[in-house]
Amino acid sequence: MSLPPTGRRVLVTGAARGLGRAVARAFAANGDRVAVHFGSREEEARATLESLPGDGHVLTGGDLSDPAGAAAVAARATAGLGGLDVLVNNAAVNEPHPLAETPYDVWAETWQRHLSVNVLAAACLSHLAARGMIEAGTGGRIVNIGSRGAFRGEPDHPAYGATKAALHALGQSLAVSLAPHGIGVASVAPGFFATERVAHRLRGAEGEAIAAQSPFGRVGTAGEIADAVLWLASPGAEWASGTVLDLNGASYLRT
Repeated sequence: MSLPPTGRRVLVTGAARGLGRAVARAFAANGDRVAVHFGSREEEARATLESLPGDGHVLTGGDLSDPAGAAAVAARATAGLGGLDVLVNNAAVNEPHPLAETPYDVWAETWQRHLSVNVLAAACLSHLAARGMIEAGTGGRIVNIGSRGAFRGEPDHPAYGATKAALHALGQSLAVSLAPHGIGVASVAPGFFATERVAHRLRGAEGEAIAAQSPFGRVGTAGEIADAVLWLASPGAEWASGTVLDLNGASYLRT
């Protein structure tokens, strides 16, 4: 297999802002070409695209909650980049729905949204990307953005915790099946890290309590997670295929 260390063609889902933006920038800074996916935040996605160093990056909008929409996103990214060497399944739904306070109809709809994006979309995109990699014969990488919540539980976001656990399991199954084709599949499981979306939670007493979850006394950064994703997608990380990499500042230790 001949997966290059740079100049690769990379699809990052949910790259309009936050971690997706940081991941897109990390790959672009590495000399890779990036397809920046967005669902509804086109203006922010364009800002991400314009911030990327290098040339040849493309914008790829589309609804991942439907398999046909996921297929369209993959097709546009593949056409825009001339193929795919790396897929980063970052797009996710994370809505609060504590059982004791959530009506049944809202509960069911919330679970469906989480399953559609966090699991089914990742499965569909992984299929499409991997088949292209197999046909090209050059190997590739798939990196899933999971969560610490898959292990420690998410009482107010149970569908998020459960679907991230499913995403980890999907990655491990694909790691076994795709290894003969030179395709490595791994996941990261971040703890709490700072983004625009959660900035309001990091102020005051709540912010202090969140930071205290780690013995380092702080939360993570999107850049720290992006650096790990970049390494897992590298040629040298083949032996890490199948791993679920904890990135939580020792705030939760699995045994």
